[in-house]
Amino acid sequence: MLNDQVIVRGSDHRRAATWLMVAVAGLLHLPANAEDDGVCGSPYVTKFGPYDYRTEQGQPKHIVESYHFTPAIEGLVRGEGASLGAEIAYTLQAFPNHHRALVAMMNLGIRVKAQQPPGASFTVECYFNRALRYRGDDTIVRILYARFLSLNSRKGEALRQLQVATESAGDNGFTHYNIGLTYLEMSEYPSALAEAHRASELGFMRPELKNRLVAAGKWAEPVAAAAPSAPASQAN
Repeated sequence: MLNDQVIVRGSDHRRAATWLMVAVAGLLHLPANAEDDGVCGSPYVTKFGPYDYRTEQGQPKHIVESYHFTPAIEGLVRGEGASLGAEIAYTLQAFPNHHRALVAMMNLGIRVKAQQPPGASFTVECYFNRALRYRGDDTIVRILYARFLSLNSRKGEALRQLQVATESAGDNGFTHYNIGLTYLEMSEYPSALAEAHRASELGFMRPELKNRLVAAGKWAEPVAAAAPSAPASQAN
């Protein structure tokens, strides 16, 4: 199972929908070039890792998720010996592109109405920047970052992240589907429709994106490609 299934796994979209629907008043952000001015540090300086969340399935992941990213921490219920911010920060130090930990850090920032949650080493946005500097080909990080930017009224930047994610998604129908959901949440209906068609074309048939487009009155069936006309020499 792909790790990027964080967006729609579990009880369908309830977990993802929770952080998308929370009010974000008071959540500040860094300038767009924050990753270039040194304030976000290096994602590579660590005694444990860094590891790629998408591919590391061994002992390091087991250790981190057993002690520093338990269900209670992910759900922002309680830490396991340190503050929530410190526990999630440790997870993101070991796995800079840990999708679920990025969502948890964003949720924590929203809860405490702070750009840098207590216990965290960096701001919420820095953790996205660090993840992308570590693994710029991680399309799920770009989708999550686009959602963060959109929630912070930075739609233009969010759309640019989605454009890069779309170009990198290749033949991954699951990723195109999640890009489509994000476009839909931003009311970018033509792009959401195009991604729904692309996901279906690639064999990813989950119905929610189509159903939501239908409910919004924005669904249209894909136009069948016209058959090539026969050469004149064959038509006679």
